[in-house]
Amino acid sequence: NSCGGSFCEYHEANYGSACQIKDCENIKIQGTQACNIHQDEWKKYKASHSSHTLADVRRMLRRPAEQLPWNPIRDREIQLHDQPIPNRQVKNYFGPSQFYCVETIVAPCGVVIGWAKFAKSESPSNILHFLESVYPTEESWPDYVCIDKACLVLCHLLAEDQRESWNSWKNTTRFIVDSYHYTNH
Repeated sequence: NSCGGSFCEYHEANYGSACQIKDCENIKIQGTQACNIHQDEWKKYKASHSSHTLADVRRMLRRPAEQLPWNPIRDREIQLHDQPIPNRQVKNYFGPSQFYCVETIVAPCGVVIGWAKFAKSESPSNILHFLESVYPTEESWPDYVCIDKACLVLCHLLAEDQRESWNSWKNTTRFIVDSYHYTNH
């Protein structure tokens, strides 16, 4: 639901009146997403997802290196875009699920040919499964695939358990990397 809800129309009709805490079957209080028992969790969620809080996050993202006297430097784990996200257990359904990334296949003219949501990582095996779902036969495979992880995809294809797949891909397609990622890898 692009308006911030968790459920599609079908599941909203079935579960929309229930408390949005996982495994709670109580009826939610009108104007909230939780029952009497879980109101503290709902208030905490609302406070952390308010427009004021989101505006602060947007400001920080625009100037991530800015060091202000009142803004303490915190040691925090930075997740590189190549690394899988940690497994998180869903505790509530207050907001929509999040995905690691959306991968697209785009023709040189700019037309989107296909897209897929990657739930946990942009791994070489996920990329290959996506390519093979959009291009199911060798005859349909493109001449070139330009992707930031071309080196990782090639390494994956060269692995012992992927040799047969490599022999097919090497006859049809060249995996190339764009100049930005070439100089940064």
